[in-house]
Amino acid sequence: MLRPSYTVFRSTLALLIVALATACASSPPKPEVDFNSEYNFSAVTKVAFYKNSGMVSGDNPAQISDMQRNRVDRALQMTLENKGISFVEDPKEADLLLSWHLSAQDKTDVRTYQTAGHGGGYYGGYNRYSRYNCWSCGSQTEVSVKNYTEGTFIVDMIDPAVQQSVWRSVTQSRLKGERKEEQETYDKAAAVILADFPPY
Repeated sequence: MLRPSYTVFRSTLALLIVALATACASSPPKPEVDFNSEYNFSAVTKVAFYKNSGMVSGDNPAQISDMQRNRVDRALQMTLENKGISFVEDPKEADLLLSWHLSAQDKTDVRTYQTAGHGGGYYGGYNRYSRYNCWSCGSQTEVSVKNYTEGTFIVDMIDPAVQQSVWRSVTQSRLKGERKEEQETYDKAAAVILADFPPY
């Protein structure tokens, strides 16, 4: 199976962020959110980054730079601070630990469709009902195969006491377009990803 070029994977994170944040006729993809309904989110006032946050996986993991990771961290942190939640350096002081993970998977889109076709038969003379008579006209089946990369961006809020996630946001998007590295683009995407946190 054909794989997208290395350049696509190298910029996977940036493309996913752009796909999430682009303001166009259709709304950005809405994340799927799940959470522990028994957890007291109203008591959350301080958050820190989980030690393994920023992991990348998939068929051909993207090589993202420290600068890109920092942009994601900054965007997520700013979004939570705008919600009144403080960020702390020491995980021991945090009520929850934030962890994000990016997965890039090779996908193949196969579609079939019918097109009008003409056989090699005899075309008869004109008449008043049709331009010609075709003895072997028919339809043909065409197959379209496209390879692409699907990015999945996952954000977990982890309870440090039990080391388990109590809130998760998952966003999937087909990666396309050009790279954009502006912090504002990451900020807009983070606002979409964390729109439903906390869930009350």
